[in-house]
Amino acid sequence: MSHPYRSVLYLPGSRERVLEKAKGLAADALIFDLEDAVAPEDKLAARDLACEMVQRGYGARKCLIRINALDTQWGEADLEAAIAAEPDGILIPKVNGPDELQAIAKRLKGETRLWAMMETPLGILNAREIAASTPKLEGFVMGTNDLVKELFASHTLNRAPVMTALSLCLLAARAHGLVCIDGVYNAFKDEDGLRAECRQGLEMGFDGKTLIHPAQISVTNEVFAPDAAALELAQRYIDAFKNASGVAVVDGRIVENLHVENAVRLLTKADMIAKMKP
Repeated sequence: MSHPYRSVLYLPGSRERVLEKAKGLAADALIFDLEDAVAPEDKLAARDLACEMVQRGYGARKCLIRINALDTQWGEADLEAAIAAEPDGILIPKVNGPDELQAIAKRLKGETRLWAMMETPLGILNAREIAASTPKLEGFVMGTNDLVKELFASHTLNRAPVMTALSLCLLAARAHGLVCIDGVYNAFKDEDGLRAECRQGLEMGFDGKTLIHPAQISVTNEVFAPDAAALELAQRYIDAFKNASGVAVVDGRIVENLHVENAVRLLTKADMIAKMKP
């Protein structure tokens, strides 16, 4: 991964003012949504507007376009327009298996990559095969709202009803070197709840979180960024391992290669985050 994905903000593709304002937001990535955030009567205008705005550019932020599902009346035209716009990524909703991604991957242009929404029971059960489907696939985005609905489950504070699905997708993503982004937190005014869910996602291993409101960016960026103490310890691990003539020890604990690999990952992430700042 050569770019941070701490905060990934959904933007309604039909609202030009919102899309323009997003150029000044501190999100690491933006999802120009043509699906859930756009009413049926606005679908065509949203497609044109989102593609146009993506082509104008958003600086260091990664830009993804989420199309409507290909089995809808808008899906195929959305895909054609998104491919022509050449965003950083095209997010495919309700991915159930590898075949659909393999077919789409053959049509991509330039540096555009594929992303998969993991939000159906069948998709979760096929996460391993989806993750291995094509080298063009860059990451998973968890669609926890749809998943809760499909499971006939409930939203709970500890997210127990979807924990198996989250873990399976993380395993598949890590097995195949993909980015994995956690689902949204719906109560956008509840900062404490957001922080707790971000912390849970970080501890599980997610790279970042999808957001429904700009007010959620600051907390998410903070939680998913390595803090100063973690970075200082990471550098000490690296130095101790490099300079050890025998067993490397830091603060009374043995430092092994796995600790060094994690330390390098943290320092690399911090460097990527620093490059995002204007």
